[in-house]
Amino acid sequence: MPTLSHSSRARLTRRALPHFPGETLFDKLARAVCEAECLPRKELFEAWETARRVRRHLRGGRVVDLAAGHGLLAYALLLLDDTSPGAVCVDTRRPLSAARLAAVLEERWPRLAGRVQFLETSLEEVPVLPGDLVVSAHACGALTDLVLDRAIAARASVAVLPCCHFLRENVRHPLEPWLEPALALDVERALRLKAAGYQLHATTIPAEITPRNRLLIGVPAPQPPP
Repeated sequence: MPTLSHSSRARLTRRALPHFPGETLFDKLARAVCEAECLPRKELFEAWETARRVRRHLRGGRVVDLAAGHGLLAYALLLLDDTSPGAVCVDTRRPLSAARLAAVLEERWPRLAGRVQFLETSLEEVPVLPGDLVVSAHACGALTDLVLDRAIAARASVAVLPCCHFLRENVRHPLEPWLEPALALDVERALRLKAAGYQLHATTIPAEITPRNRLLIGVPAPQPPP
């Protein structure tokens, strides 16, 4: 059987079911996604690998998935850690097929039913609370910075997988002699979290899924007593 490319944007369908025959949680999730027949293959692997790494450092908390798309990252985080009470998936427009994916996942795992809320609104409009886990996979350009700003303002935990690094024309980054510009921008984001009193975990998801694979995780450090 040919190996599936993890970076393909081709839609997963029931024809791909034989590639996921096992009883691991990932194989079960992959089969559910295949049955929904609405999600690009890349998004399955991207969401799963991101969720696994986030859960190594962050447990519990309401999941707030900003620029959520179909919301698969939020569902994966709930499947990996049932101590999270639920999730809010936020995007300016929910994909039409997201409801089909949600229905398949909640039929397969009834404990997820009613725990994931979708909101069609701007990322600024949703309340973020201390104790939340704010996540975003490939929020485009400055949206990643908005996600970080929302988390920092609330002292919430945060994990971002940045993409589409929009760099200003004719403006050289001061670290450009050492680092390529996109990496320099992500270093700035890490330093911003550090300056705000966060403990950092810098990691990556497999490059075979996406070359934009830097995952930045921030955990608010305990505040000293007044």
